[in-house]
Amino acid sequence: MKTIRQTCFKSAKRVVVKIGSNVLTKDNGLNLEVVSSISRQICQLIDSGLELVFVSSGAMAAGLKKIGLPRRPDEIPKRQAVAAVGQAGLIMEYEKAFEQYGKKVAQILLTGDGLHQRKRYLNARNTLNTLLDWKIVPVINENDTVSVEEIKFGDNDNLSAMIALLMDADLLINLTDIDGLYNKDPRKNQDAELISFVSSIRKDIEKFASDIPGTLGTGGMLTKIKAARKVNTAGIPMIIAKGSKKDILLRLFAGEEHGTFFVPKKQKMANRKCWIGFTVKPKGMISIDDGAARAILNNGKSLLPIGITNVEGEFGIGSPVEFKNGTGDVLGTGLVNYNSAEIRKIMGLKTSEIKECLGEKPYDEVIHRDNLSITGECFD
Repeated sequence: MKTIRQTCFKSAKRVVVKIGSNVLTKDNGLNLEVVSSISRQICQLIDSGLELVFVSSGAMAAGLKKIGLPRRPDEIPKRQAVAAVGQAGLIMEYEKAFEQYGKKVAQILLTGDGLHQRKRYLNARNTLNTLLDWKIVPVINENDTVSVEEIKFGDNDNLSAMIALLMDADLLINLTDIDGLYNKDPRKNQDAELISFVSSIRKDIEKFASDIPGTLGTGGMLTKIKAARKVNTAGIPMIIAKGSKKDILLRLFAGEEHGTFFVPKKQKMANRKCWIGFTVKPKGMISIDDGAARAILNNGKSLLPIGITNVEGEFGIGSPVEFKNGTGDVLGTGLVNYNSAEIRKIMGLKTSEIKECLGEKPYDEVIHRDNLSITGECFD
């Protein structure tokens, strides 16, 4: 495991770094010492040859300080207003900090629907690639000012995973206020032990994670585990480490072992399949039998109508639809060649029977393997 970790850091060329609100916060405002430190470390890594994308929380903390509120409001409009006030201050502090080391920054604010659509997804990637080519540091945050439940990423842990997938990153570093993942909540248990390596994110790993958010953040350890599962499935390693630890980024790249390292799958997922599997919003669900599950998961086959047992939801041709096995485990997502009504008619049929049922047969497959992204485990 140690060798895998060292190899990942040595070979990484493009890195996404995410820093949480609790690391950036001091007396309900921004901790400018941390802002300065993290900016300096990022600049040093860029000067060493790395491409680096920065996902930063902190708009809420900056806004609370400016307005003089004691805590984050519960109402969404008030949260959005606080974030709007704070975002300008946050990017201004980064601009000043990075300027000391000869680097420029660019503010990128994203919402969920900005990446669900393929054209916008590609536009966002092209913009970020251009900024990296120009040696400008993208500072990304969720656009809290306009985000509502239907379009929000939910937390910057999830956003950082989305960005790592979008940019085909080699490594995701999640900086938080504790040293990593523990087998118990270290805030409540003195005998809690740090888990240095996670080779597979099983259900027992989720049990270790706390989903209690901080005062200023929206995510807890559980959201970080979910982010790790996404990027690991796509072949990208992730590490959770303590962001306030002196020179933590530089020490990680120097080979020191800090935090929890999540081991990725050996084969990296293609960018388009990352988009299908982790970014688009599914419009429905298809249940499949064990034979279809084996064919898809173990043999790389397409989804044929004969293996379908049920269809949930209403959706059109080309829609992203999840598929699950008989026990309800979601195995992946794919873009369908038929609408929901047509799939209900042909499910359980052989491909040779499609034309007789529908009057035409534009495709043999309900989901072609090229438009299918596997996010579940292999079928035993």
